[in-house]
Amino acid sequence: MLYWIIPSSVLLFAVIFTLTVMYICFLRIFHAPRKRPRTAAEIPLPQGKMYEPHHEQIKKWVRELRETEHTDVCITSFDGLRLCGKYYEQKKGAPIEIMFHGYKGSAERDMCGGMYRCFSIGHNALIVDQRAHGGSEGKVITFGVKEYRDCLSWIDFVIKNIDKDAQIIITGISMGAATVMNAASAQLPQNVVGALADCGYTSAKDVIKKVMTDMGLPANLLYPFARLGAIVFGGFDPDEISPISSMKKCKIPVIFFHGDRDDFVPCSMSRENFNACASERKKFVIIHGAGHGLCFPTDKELYFKELNSFFGDN
Repeated sequence: MLYWIIPSSVLLFAVIFTLTVMYICFLRIFHAPRKRPRTAAEIPLPQGKMYEPHHEQIKKWVRELRETEHTDVCITSFDGLRLCGKYYEQKKGAPIEIMFHGYKGSAERDMCGGMYRCFSIGHNALIVDQRAHGGSEGKVITFGVKEYRDCLSWIDFVIKNIDKDAQIIITGISMGAATVMNAASAQLPQNVVGALADCGYTSAKDVIKKVMTDMGLPANLLYPFARLGAIVFGGFDPDEISPISSMKKCKIPVIFFHGDRDDFVPCSMSRENFNACASERKKFVIIHGAGHGLCFPTDKELYFKELNSFFGDN
């Protein structure tokens, strides 16, 4: 009798241990915590020493954004979530940028600099809160796996509801760049004339393992638990699609930006994405001294120059 009890107990412990580690990984990486309501005057700021020198500039951009006339828009995702955004029209017929923010960020916070850039070059813009962020519904962050399909829905929305002849540029920063790069592998309408990928990673797996390693955790051991947690508790496989595999199918022009002082997503990841990109027209721009998500604030002049040169015909 004891012969059967011991193996069963060991098996039960192994199952409980595995499920517990999977669930902890899911909560820490993929689950979006309940959104805390903010006051009208509150301005969310990215935390960390590298962002502190830019806080006043971000506050200024956010205030200007809030004072700019816009239209609140919403769509329903392929899996039934209500996704929200804001459309800013500077000039009818001008190119429209659809802009996607980063992991646990928001459209307003992460894209306020991008909106300043858009306004400066006469582009119209649609900034969206990605699923499980800001005003959009959802509880699971999928690192671009499901978000890229939301990007396709937003492209469809622009063509059907704003301008059927619009020239569209899909723009993303960090996880937003992953969203955009994954979307670039799809059969896109001719309206989409290019993409901008700022400090994007090569894959969910690569960036998660990189962060685990930075935290002193055994990434090779833990990542399988994280992946299983996403599958079991989040309903998606983080390895299903990746920016670097998507770039191999990309046909639209893509410009990549990355800071060489990015300690979160290494600059080398954008280089790998650039090298993998199958588009006949592509460019990789390194912004010296820029940390994660800080390419534009660090060197606006170079950013404008490279972007205007790349999309100058639009």
